[in-house]
Amino acid sequence: MTTVDSTVSAIDSAIGEPAREGTCCQCGRSLADSPSEDFCTENCQTIWRAEHTTVLPGHEVLDRVTAFIARYNAFPSKHCAPMLALWYAHTHAADHFYVTPRLILSSVEPGSGKTRVLEVAQFLVRAPEMTISATTAALFRMVNEGPITILFDEVDTIFNPKNGGNTEDLRGLLNAGYKRSATIARCVGDAKAMKVQRFPVYAPAALAGIAGNMPDTITTRAITVHMQRRREDEEVAEFWEEEVEAEAAPLREQLAAWVATVTDKVAKGRPTMPEGVRDRAAEIWRPLVAIADAAGGDWPDTARAACTHFVAVAAADRNGGGLRIRLLSDLRDLFTARGVDELPSAEIIDALCALDEAPWADLSGRPLDSRRLAKELKPYGVTSKNIRQPGGAVPKGYAVSGPGGLADAWSRYLPASATSATAATSQVTGVADTRGVADASATAATSPAARSG
Repeated sequence: MTTVDSTVSAIDSAIGEPAREGTCCQCGRSLADSPSEDFCTENCQTIWRAEHTTVLPGHEVLDRVTAFIARYNAFPSKHCAPMLALWYAHTHAADHFYVTPRLILSSVEPGSGKTRVLEVAQFLVRAPEMTISATTAALFRMVNEGPITILFDEVDTIFNPKNGGNTEDLRGLLNAGYKRSATIARCVGDAKAMKVQRFPVYAPAALAGIAGNMPDTITTRAITVHMQRRREDEEVAEFWEEEVEAEAAPLREQLAAWVATVTDKVAKGRPTMPEGVRDRAAEIWRPLVAIADAAGGDWPDTARAACTHFVAVAAADRNGGGLRIRLLSDLRDLFTARGVDELPSAEIIDALCALDEAPWADLSGRPLDSRRLAKELKPYGVTSKNIRQPGGAVPKGYAVSGPGGLADAWSRYLPASATSATAATSQVTGVADTRGVADASATAATSPAARSG
């Protein structure tokens, strides 16, 4: 032994530190300069763990994630927690999908659990970016440097028209960014060296806010959960962030590890969608259903049941949400109840303004009139015509059938009804059967165990 070695041994003995020996479990290099007893660098530790991690079956992982999510929220439907588990899973493979569905958490009032969903989500999704008031420019750059999963709370304060802000850039980012190929061009640099830069804007995004202020172009690309305040008899686990983070860490690792084994399969998958789910609805649900099919167990059925439920919720939203859609719906009910094919505008307006809980008697301080009626129907290709009346009068009005009639708009923009729009003339009394409008679970009161807080 050399003098130097003897001296080091003496020092080690004096301070109680044994001489470091051994090699890295991954690469075989010396551990002399490493604080770890097994790995020479953090990179070696990450590689070793990835190679030696036991990958659990997909259905078991998703079951665990679903149970974890359900601990901290009382949801309005049994379909919510499984859908969220699938959405969180898809963030770990988002780069391999063509679209990433937006997730919207809305509520009529604050204190309904929206923020709590995002707080739990940040520990389960890939590369979470939790924000409340990030500027559009900052989001552009964060997405560009990605990958990230945007978790945007209180987004209603940004899109609320009463605030008077210019939200077009943010709307464009969230709107276009659901497709992988999307970019938004911006001029960057000073005046002398200005150049156009195309920013990739594709990233998963969950948006929480008070209902009513979200742009339609975003909601049509989203799965929406209508959160509700929790009743006193509904119990959820206490949320201690440090404890939730520690418990969620292995779940996120298990989720990411399993998704990595099925990435190619789900990316190329063409899952069979539930009956009636097509076009945009099928596009945004395809990644989640593909993941469920890869997971096996009960998940293929669970995912399709959730898909059917949320697509029905979206249909109900459209039916009762936008003013023009509401107008089409009320007109269909009116013509069906009266059993006629045509009505004068004056009769239509009187009937609509007399409806309880309808907006037509007060549209920004003025009741619906013939000019506003024509304006709202024109985008659907519905036009007025002469309506011959007993006694010879020929007022302007609207018809169900024929060119410029209402039937075409009803068939395109309203959910199917058991009473055919074009068969309105054969209906003497009653209103259309609503069984085909939406799944009852989308609108009816739910059982105490299924309601949220």
